[in-house]
Amino acid sequence: MTPDQPLFDQPFLDRPLQRRPTVGVMVGDVMVGGGAPVVVQSMTNTDTADVDATVAQVAALHRAGSQIVRVTVDRDESAAAVPRVRDRLLRLGIDVPLVGDFHYIGHKLLADHPACAEALAKYRINPGNVGFKEKKDLQFAAIVETAIRHDKPVRIGVNWGSLDQELLTRLMDGNQAAGSPLTAREVTREAIVQSALISATLAEEIGLPREKIILSAKVSQVQDLIAVYVELAKRSDHALHLGLTEAGMGSKGIVASSAAMGILLQQGIGDTIRISLTPEPGGDRTREVQVAQELLQTMGFRQFLPVVAACPGCGRTTSTVFQELAAGIEEDLRRNMPVWREKYPGVEELKVAVMGCIVNGPGESKHADIGISLPGTGESPAAPVFIDGRKAATLRGPDIAADFQKMLADYIERRFGAGGKQAAAE
Repeated sequence: MTPDQPLFDQPFLDRPLQRRPTVGVMVGDVMVGGGAPVVVQSMTNTDTADVDATVAQVAALHRAGSQIVRVTVDRDESAAAVPRVRDRLLRLGIDVPLVGDFHYIGHKLLADHPACAEALAKYRINPGNVGFKEKKDLQFAAIVETAIRHDKPVRIGVNWGSLDQELLTRLMDGNQAAGSPLTAREVTREAIVQSALISATLAEEIGLPREKIILSAKVSQVQDLIAVYVELAKRSDHALHLGLTEAGMGSKGIVASSAAMGILLQQGIGDTIRISLTPEPGGDRTREVQVAQELLQTMGFRQFLPVVAACPGCGRTTSTVFQELAAGIEEDLRRNMPVWREKYPGVEELKVAVMGCIVNGPGESKHADIGISLPGTGESPAAPVFIDGRKAATLRGPDIAADFQKMLADYIERRFGAGGKQAAAE
């Protein structure tokens, strides 16, 4: 390579990422697939029959940014509670689509509780446990017919841990008869894909339109998830729900889910996602929503919150002021966003920098909409603030953090408030 040769293919860099074309499915008032932005969803871990607890958690998940919330419907008491949960949420002004998660007896619960069937925005069924032997197709058909009657979409959700054993055995036997050209793992992946596609075809034959079907194929290992969804995307145009099941707790679950789904999303695969984190004891269920948003935002697919660029710290930043300020700003932004989205349209595009010393502080602050460069170890106790690329003030004293947060609030009001919008229009 000569110095005058371009290092990168510029036309490639200029091309926008292309989403895989899928059939759009309306879940309540939320579009999944069909070119719509990737949808974030979550699931409650309350007993759905406990209306108070379920309403509180659905509300918290929705406020955190979950556009769809799934609830467990595993027995008569939970099915009977679903309409009450929906009605209570509506009285609170929360019109989030609720998805019923059905296993084993979903056909019976939907038949016995028509108010539940009507209150839900979507049904999730697992072809691996919707019924067994001669009852399987009958019970699957019963759920699909209920969905048709109530004009509801269905997610056909195959899961590695509850895969259709008849199908898997048949494919394993066929592979062995052929001299075992595939490994057991590869046959299992194929069984997952076929289970989803066969079930979708059966649902359509019963009369459920393609624009009422979402597919998912969840496994617990990153490479398996990538392989299964790549194959599923090749062989269908259904909207796809992504999720690494049993991902785990804490950083393990976050890293595994992000690695798997990040690769798929980069290939244009995936129309709605859930980060299935195991909560820490007493942990906040909304963490999974936050991680899903951060994944989509980090990859540039959606913008949910203002970006806060913060210094990682080094030997020049022995003070913790910049860490505390960055954490405080992020928490303040996240807490206020439900209101700010309505009050300050476009505020999620804001870029804030909180830097810890002179090395990169001024430069990063200039690139942000508003940024502060705090003094590092041995530096003059002054913190320059940059607004829209220009130095606007220098803060000093013990109240630097509070003073900067006030400047940030004033900037948001000035730029994104009614006055700022009017001035920009003029």
